[in-house]
Amino acid sequence: MCTWLAKEYVLREGAQFRLFSEAFKEGEVIPVKYTCDGEDISPPLSWSSPPQGTKSLALIMYDPDAPANTFIHWVIYNMPPTLARLEEGVGSSGAREIPGVGVQGLNDFGDVGYGGPCPPRGHGPHRYYFALHALSAQLTLRSPVTASSLLNAMRGKVLGYSLLMGRYSRQ
Repeated sequence: MCTWLAKEYVLREGAQFRLFSEAFKEGEVIPVKYTCDGEDISPPLSWSSPPQGTKSLALIMYDPDAPANTFIHWVIYNMPPTLARLEEGVGSSGAREIPGVGVQGLNDFGDVGYGGPCPPRGHGPHRYYFALHALSAQLTLRSPVTASSLLNAMRGKVLGYSLLMGRYSRQ
């Protein structure tokens, strides 16, 4: 979980492993379209400069401001190192395996795939982090995969990571 605390991983060569979205910028409000109040589809995400030696990528989306514990909204792993983008809606199919993209795990709604921001009404703004990890290996995991089991499997294999944070609140 310590990777969730850093802003960005900087490579020795000076290149930055960077995660971004055309739908919202760092720290901005996530558009309603990508939340439970809208279409509840995954936003488009892109990245650049994964570390040399990357064999797979893994993404975890989480809300550290949830009332009880950190709430997991999306888990996807074994993305090929040549992949540089997740298209809008790719995580919303409910499919465990997405050909050419990766394998999705369980979110804390109890579903496979993406579950958009949906904080309790009147709870104030929540932060939603998209944490992209570059890994030195493909992972072999038993279903159902959770963020916790993914983080355990990633131990010792993280070459770098990047975070993108968006906000959302409901009145």
